[in-house]
Amino acid sequence: MLARYFPILSWIKKYDRTALVSDLFAGASLGVMLVPQGMAYAMIAGLPPIYGLYAALVPQLVYAITGTSRQLAVGPVAMDSLLVAAGIGALHLASLEDYIAAVLFLTMVVGGLQILLGFFRMGFFVNFLSKPVISGFTSAAAILIGLGQLKHILGTQFPQSSKIHELLQNIFNSLSYANTYALMVGLVAIAIILLLGKVGKKLPIALLIVILGILAVTLFGLENRGVPLVGAIPEGLPGFQFPNVQLIEFGEILPLAITVALYGFMEAIAIAKTLEERHPEYELDANQELRALGLSNLLGSFFQSLPVSGSFSRTAVNENTGARTGMSLVFSALFIAGTLLFLTPLFYNLPTAVLGAIIMVSVFGLVDLKYPLALWRNRKDEFFLLLITFAMTLFIGLIEGILLGVLLSLFLLVYRTSHPHIAILGRIKDTDYFKNIDRFSEEVEVDPDKLILRFDAQLYFGNRDYFKRQLYKQVGLKGSQLKFVILNAEAINYIDSSGAAMLERIVKDLRKKGIQFFISGAIGPTRDIFKSSGLIDIIGKENLFVKILEAVEYCSNQKKRSKIQEKISLQSKT
Repeated sequence: MLARYFPILSWIKKYDRTALVSDLFAGASLGVMLVPQGMAYAMIAGLPPIYGLYAALVPQLVYAITGTSRQLAVGPVAMDSLLVAAGIGALHLASLEDYIAAVLFLTMVVGGLQILLGFFRMGFFVNFLSKPVISGFTSAAAILIGLGQLKHILGTQFPQSSKIHELLQNIFNSLSYANTYALMVGLVAIAIILLLGKVGKKLPIALLIVILGILAVTLFGLENRGVPLVGAIPEGLPGFQFPNVQLIEFGEILPLAITVALYGFMEAIAIAKTLEERHPEYELDANQELRALGLSNLLGSFFQSLPVSGSFSRTAVNENTGARTGMSLVFSALFIAGTLLFLTPLFYNLPTAVLGAIIMVSVFGLVDLKYPLALWRNRKDEFFLLLITFAMTLFIGLIEGILLGVLLSLFLLVYRTSHPHIAILGRIKDTDYFKNIDRFSEEVEVDPDKLILRFDAQLYFGNRDYFKRQLYKQVGLKGSQLKFVILNAEAINYIDSSGAAMLERIVKDLRKKGIQFFISGAIGPTRDIFKSSGLIDIIGKENLFVKILEAVEYCSNQKKRSKIQEKISLQSKT
């Protein structure tokens, strides 16, 4: 039972020296990458860089104990940081201290929500974030993040905004104050990152750029040229501090917390599921992942952490450098702790332009062009869903963009289920196959006295009127020769009370017109509904068939069915 909530217990007993060596190397590599990335992501969130290192400390330790994925790298990430900046920034707090307190309070609420959702097994909520919505939101957010870092590249200050038109206006207004030396540092850093990225994927590129940036300031005296620096970073580990819950109203922060909680979980579970396919030695538990991530955020908030999630880039490094278990996160956290205790003075001369360059290269890689093009060729409805989400995120706001995207994807789902595919079937010549006459127009035979149709969805209140309209349209097209209607129900897995009532009216109406109504291929759950709703008595037990062919032959000879045919066509749980 304990292993369910503390998965570390399932593997720690078998932990050996080989795994220790692998995890130690992976953890060191992860820690090296986390130092510059954590500082950069804290800056995205509008926080001092030190808070990115705080977020890489306690959450990693908590996830190592409670997470079911053994390679997922948890910590600060760009997308969550941008959501934090957009949401907390919109509150227009009076001071930096109030801003920091609000972020810590948000982290606590995000963690609490994720834990609650995990215990109530509500991880399926993340399924409402469809891939087109995620892709549109991520690409738009990446553009906003990247453009927002231009203040560091240009060496200027301008107000951040989650609306592209406002952000571009702010950037344009600040160009006259740009620092040439900061711009040169930023551009050179971007060029080196891109060059080293082509040379070797496993190189600690971010750390190398940080070292080069510090050396450049020291050797060329760039601090005297007006190049903005990170400056003094507090030494030591973060102390326990309960978030200030009285600073802002809970209702003000709840929509942002829900968005960050769900998006953070979606990001983490997507990465974890990819890893699970490569590691058959363990099984991922989505609800425990939700609880683990929530506990990481909740306890992290007591030690001055911003919201954390799974990181694509750091997880790839953790996996590629040989991480075997969650101990790699423990070693990574120890590396961060060592940095906080002894190495923070070394970052005094780090140009903020270097951190800006790291972020820009990282996030612009998230802009996906291939997927939208594939949707344009194959699924134009989903392409426009992606495009609308992308535009709304850019011009309206991050939180509004993803929430409206989810609503649109749900609307698209409702529209599809309320207007499902209906096929009119005909018999393929010289066979017993019945296929869509639109697909096999030259091969099918259609009897003028029979209408055979297949309804490819559940029949419920949302599509009952559509079904009725389409059925009577086809009845009208058949004219006075029509004597039999055969509904192929193989694809109907559920009929609600509204759908059952509608079917009852149709059967009675057709009977008055001298048209018999048959059903073929009804699956078990549908037959159960026929019987429990009393619809079987309206349709008539003798009018249910296993196959279309049996119904068609019955139309011609009215031959009594065999006992096995009758049993299969009527069998139900009740």
